[in-house]
Amino acid sequence: MEAGRRMRWICFHGAESTGKSVLAAKLAGELGARWVPEYGREYCETRGTDLSMADLLAIAAGQDAAMQAVAKARPPLLLLDTDPLMTAAWAAMPFGQVPPALMAYPKADLYLLFDPDVPWIADGTRFFGTPAARAQFAALAEQMLVRAGVPYRTISGDWPAREAAVRAALSE
Repeated sequence: MEAGRRMRWICFHGAESTGKSVLAAKLAGELGARWVPEYGREYCETRGTDLSMADLLAIAAGQDAAMQAVAKARPPLLLLDTDPLMTAAWAAMPFGQVPPALMAYPKADLYLLFDPDVPWIADGTRFFGTPAARAQFAALAEQMLVRAGVPYRTISGDWPAREAAVRAALSE
């Protein structure tokens, strides 16, 4: 987090297929906030999903560059569809390690951790669709937040409950 920054960065974090991207885009539009989409999705759609650690480091750098570019406008509210802490969970899941670089990027002011308690939807870029894999990935996502020592709130329940919880967190 940049010292003296008055804008508020809120990061949507957690397992795949939990509504993060849909809610980030929807609420950014409704609230007039700026939104930074998930760079990793674009990366995988153009380069494929057979990812190496080098790919994950490139994804984190691309995500951070996109976040910093939007932040230059100093919007009062910046919604992040993800950030390098999520990429750290991606590194831990298949490779069992997290390079220090992934933990060193600037952090959001608040993380909204989305539980994997809604149905999985395969879209061609998602990996961890079995109940066991979703639970493991969700646990790793939370571990990255704890490890980074950042504030977070859990978002769970059906779609309307999730949206209400996110709206409440954004209004604080």
